[in-house]
Amino acid sequence: MDPISQAGFAASLSQSSAKPNHQWSALIIGACAGMVPDLDVLISSQEDPLLFLEYHRQFTHSLLFIPVGALICAFIAFAISRFRWFSVDLSFRQIYLFSFLGYSTHGLLDACTSYGTQLFWPFSDIRIAWNSVSIIDPFFTLPVVVLVAASAIRKKPLYARIAFVYAVIFLSAGVMQKMRAEQSLYELAESRGHQVERMHVKPTFANRHVWKLIYESGGRYHVDAVRLLLEPAIIEGDSIRKLDVKRDFPWLPEESQYAQDIERFRWFSDDFVAVHKDDPSVIFDVRYSFVPNQIDMMWGIELDPQAIKQGMLRRHVTYQMRSTQEKGKRDAFINMVIRF
Repeated sequence: MDPISQAGFAASLSQSSAKPNHQWSALIIGACAGMVPDLDVLISSQEDPLLFLEYHRQFTHSLLFIPVGALICAFIAFAISRFRWFSVDLSFRQIYLFSFLGYSTHGLLDACTSYGTQLFWPFSDIRIAWNSVSIIDPFFTLPVVVLVAASAIRKKPLYARIAFVYAVIFLSAGVMQKMRAEQSLYELAESRGHQVERMHVKPTFANRHVWKLIYESGGRYHVDAVRLLLEPAIIEGDSIRKLDVKRDFPWLPEESQYAQDIERFRWFSDDFVAVHKDDPSVIFDVRYSFVPNQIDMMWGIELDPQAIKQGMLRRHVTYQMRSTQEKGKRDAFINMVIRF
């Protein structure tokens, strides 16, 4: 999730264990520890543009790494606390506790989103995604931030505990919405006479009542949306053919770096990948689009056939992001969300 959500949720747990006169220290240490795992975004390579996809939400987000990551945070916080102008009445044990509690929330909160988090690294590279909350959701973030700030200002741990309980209930309620979205997906597929082979449902940006629905059937991905208020309302979309490397890129040698990079991107995208309809050299992640019932690219990889013809078998793919959106698409999404 976004850094503010991570910091607020982490602080709510660290402050919950702190005494009233340690609320500010618990907030700062817990919030910082709760954001530190995302420093893995600094692991990147100009030569290998997919390296950051492999390492973001990897070892720093693993459950096994929590004690180590917390220890690193605690050493830094303890060293800073020894300076005269930062002096606080905290032992290393107390600082480590705040760091541990803050750090421990990060991977679990990220796993509640759709991006995928390697919670069980190094034993498994499976990307856990519970899809119960959007990466940015003000209805989650704002109450938590307000309550942890009130806890520090008024020196009352109760506010932090309320914030933590609210966050857990909010995330749990997202699971219930997800179950409703899945039921809507199955009913939609059945009405079309489709057998659902795989599916992916997730909340759309900054809300919990419009969900993106994706299912695989007969070698195609079907992309729709559902509005979950009192009664589910399906917003039908389109479909696209699933990536088949041998069919779509017959010129691609199996031993090439391009072929390896396609498999790396396929792993990251949970195998929801397809060839862009307007550019046959681009493979994109079907799970993401700005308008939930549309098939559109937000990120993907590009292959250069000429590089293969020239014998450049060790060349990496090019990573592409398309963050700018047309006004019409923005309006379509907003209307979809605010329509009741």
